Amino acid sequence: MSRPAYLLLVLVFCLTWSSAFPTAKLAISVGPPLLYLGVRFSIAAILLVGFAKATGRARTDGKTRVPWLGLMGLGVINFAFYQGMAWLGMRTVSGGLTTIITSLNPVLVSCLAAPVLGERLTWRKFTGLVLGFAGAVFVVRNRVAIGEDLAGIGLVLIGMVSLTIGTLLIKRLAPGIDLFILTGAQQGGAGITLLALGLAMGERFTQFVPGALLVETMLWFVFVVSIASFLLWFFLLRRGTAAAASSLHFLMPPLGLLMSWGLLGEPLHPIDLLGVIPVAIGIRLATTESPARKAVNV
Repeated sequence: MSRPAYLLLVLVFCLTWSSAFPTAKLAISVGPPLLYLGVRFSIAAILLVGFAKATGRARTDGKTRVPWLGLMGLGVINFAFYQGMAWLGMRTVSGGLTTIITSLNPVLVSCLAAPVLGERLTWRKFTGLVLGFAGAVFVVRNRVAIGEDLAGIGLVLIGMVSLTIGTLLIKRLAPGIDLFILTGAQQGGAGITLLALGLAMGERFTQFVPGALLVETMLWFVFVVSIASFLLWFFLLRRGTAAAASSLHFLMPPLGLLMSWGLLGEPLHPIDLLGVIPVAIGIRLATTESPARKAVNV
């Protein structure tokens, strides 16, 4: 893949992924969070798996079978717990701070990818990760000062850890599965799980508020986020190392803050934007190898 094409995919991914959290704040204003997610993932799963079946992507050579149950189990970790906890947390936490917390995922992925996947953590990438983490923390510091809910932050942190585990498991356990099957089966498992959890926790379908906002947010989440963005995420993850793919999340703090400000009117303090500088440098270092020489392992 050419460099311009790769950068275009990165830009599209970052924009669509960053839009998820401020849009989620709108979504939970018109529907219970777990049931909303369950419906969203179920619709996306039907469309993705249906397309794979119709186009022959789900066919095997007769000797191997698609591990449907295993993929659905991964979806519980990679989608249900990640997004479920984040959405529950966003009832009391701003969309901007949720995006920032989730963007710290690359730090955990990069620390764990070496012992779990055998990936190298070079000094160049390590420095990039430190800079990216420092930039994200700098932004978080001002957001916490506003008075965000600690319990909600805890739920978002659990979701971020779940995403980290899911990223590593996908890289290790499902390297050659068709992207539509990989994405659709996982979202099917997440959809069933979240629907059951939502009903068990007292959420009801009568709590949905019919109207244009419900339709618009559902269409955005199903087609732009659940299908387009996640297909692109797994494509980028498959094309590179887990650490490099996850490092793209460092773009999320500034984008998340700007989108939450534009869509939701959440306060945007100019000093927060200073965190963009180390974040951008960190992405550059963490996602590229030194052209001059082979890097030395950390």
